[in-house]
Amino acid sequence: MGYLKDRHGLTLPDEVPPGVCPMCAGTHEPHEPHDQQSLAYQYKFYDLHGRWPTWADAMAHCPDGLKASWAEALKSLGISVDEQSETATMTVEITPE
Repeated sequence: MGYLKDRHGLTLPDEVPPGVCPMCAGTHEPHEPHDQQSLAYQYKFYDLHGRWPTWADAMAHCPDGLKASWAEALKSLGISVDEQSETATMTVEITPE
């Protein structure tokens, strides 16, 4: 894919079970949001964009009305769709003893 391979030398498996979303490995209609909590989605998104996905990312492809209803439902659970996640950068130096 991309970011993980270039930065960390890590390659993710691309395969998902038949009949599930190729991006999140969840079962949903194409116009519905990806499963933002799915590890498959989180790592695929991170590999493509270099940051962790938000709920806004998971439903970016959805029609506006569906986005609004999901945002309202998530808000009732205390989850803000408008928040952008931040990816911290950390450098670790390993020295042989």
